Amino acid sequence: MKQQADRARRGPLAGVRVLDMTSVVMGPYATQILAELGADVIKVESREGDNMRHVGPMKNPGMGHIFLHANAGKRSIALDLKVDDGREAVLKLAKGCDVLVSNVRPKAMARLGLHYEAVRERSPGIIYVNCCGFDQDGPDAARPAYDDLIQGATGVPWLMQQYGAPEPIYAPTTLCDRVTGLHAVYAVTAALYARSQTGQGQAVSVPMFESMSQFILGDHMAGLSFDPPRGEPGYARLLTPHRKPYATRDGRLCVLIYNDKHWRSFFEAIGESEGLGADPRFATHGARAVHIDAVYAEVSRIMRTRTTAEWRALLDAADVPNMPMNSPADLLANAQLRATGFLRQTLHPTEGLLHVMAPPTKWSATPPEREPAPAPRLGEHTVELLREAGYSDAAVRGLLASGACTAASI
Repeated sequence: MKQQADRARRGPLAGVRVLDMTSVVMGPYATQILAELGADVIKVESREGDNMRHVGPMKNPGMGHIFLHANAGKRSIALDLKVDDGREAVLKLAKGCDVLVSNVRPKAMARLGLHYEAVRERSPGIIYVNCCGFDQDGPDAARPAYDDLIQGATGVPWLMQQYGAPEPIYAPTTLCDRVTGLHAVYAVTAALYARSQTGQGQAVSVPMFESMSQFILGDHMAGLSFDPPRGEPGYARLLTPHRKPYATRDGRLCVLIYNDKHWRSFFEAIGESEGLGADPRFATHGARAVHIDAVYAEVSRIMRTRTTAEWRALLDAADVPNMPMNSPADLLANAQLRATGFLRQTLHPTEGLLHVMAPPTKWSATPPEREPAPAPRLGEHTVELLREAGYSDAAVRGLLASGACTAASI
């Protein structure tokens, strides 16, 4: 069965089997990317299912919109991990897997008897990736972690207020979950490469707090990079309140006049080569950085003098970077995303016609599958996966009868 499943898959990770013990956003986002790249991803769910199954809008119970987007191409098995038979089923599945990814706290995995040492006993070459809240060598190791908490702990609300929000606020996206999920993807692929060279599996920890701290401090450590400090934290260009989509005469437009060539072209296009173009505050990248508030405020004033269409024509002719300010609805109609095939429609067997996204990467030799299987119903593949793990039909019936597992109704 595994060979048949592998032959049906395409992409650079075809032939890799992943045991996905994640839920909500961070872990499922990571394993979704692995599935897009061709891995056979087995999603282990509780009998209640991933929490995101129950967050609407949705057409049918248990098939929430975020779940649909983060779990396409996966197979679902529903197990009760608190009973011995459920735990044993996971260990049997792990024996046939290359990778296990979890976002359950390490101590909880240990209580379940599914810590790295226990899984490695059954699958010596396993890549065991745990997405946790905090590095396990620190004092916060056992603390729970969610996107809002990590955003706050790494300074995102503080930055938002510095940027001009009336009070500290969170970014309106699961920023920390998705940043950490990307770290988990490269951890998996790098560990697989290392195993191909050494023959050894290993455990890898991917902590949210440290991953997001790296993301934030890379921009905003600023003067605190030096000891003693040479200024305050914060990258001034990102924090000036004038850095926002500019108001035009009839709307908004995103413009980034960045390098010296852009500025010369911009001033020439608006007839200011001898005026603002001669202002020393605009002359060099370094000078603009020092006077960034004044520079962006001046651009904001100028942008109000033309319509959005007039500005787009003028800036495009001058080769000055600009883009419209889109909403999610605008993205669904975006010509670029439609032309590249990134956005398409697919028919889900139970949820009907859906807008879905393709992998954003393109490959010349090992292209990912462009039409992955739809996100599964809870326990849709329970029977199939137990058989692949070596259970007889009678044993499968016994597990179902005992409640150690559940299967989707036909």
